[in-house]
Amino acid sequence: MIHFCLAHTAYHLHCWLPRSYRFRLQVTVFLFGTTALGLQLFVLLRPTSSRYCRQPLLTNLVGNIIFTFFTIGFTVLLTHMEPVPQALKKMFAVFGVGSFGEGACTVVLTVLATDCEKTTPELYYLSVLLSVSSLVSAVLFSGLALNWLASVACAPPDTKPMV
Repeated sequence: MIHFCLAHTAYHLHCWLPRSYRFRLQVTVFLFGTTALGLQLFVLLRPTSSRYCRQPLLTNLVGNIIFTFFTIGFTVLLTHMEPVPQALKKMFAVFGVGSFGEGACTVVLTVLATDCEKTTPELYYLSVLLSVSSLVSAVLFSGLALNWLASVACAPPDTKPMV
């Protein structure tokens, strides 16, 4: 869920910031994304990461790297297009569901891979970091979803809900 959270946050910050600060935000988000991607590639290419581990943490890391590429792409698209096309919004929603699934898999695999701490420490600790960040972003978005549902359910009939 962290991948969706980062792109979603960048999009909303982009909308709220004055035009003079938007380029700085785009550069900051791009640098943050490439740094996260660099860290993941570094762990992937470590010789200790290819050691045996009962859980497929290495395969999960490859999935996280793919989602990081999509995050960077969506962030660039969402912060450069005004207005955002409806098709891109739908693709981004599908990406959010996939990001949630990837985060859930990361959490489950990390919880089951406690013995991998000794054989593949870098991979295990990166998986723990990704799991915690996925849990935090899932809790954040659950709160936002409940807030949105409350605004839709409790809105007066003549006003539009806040999106």
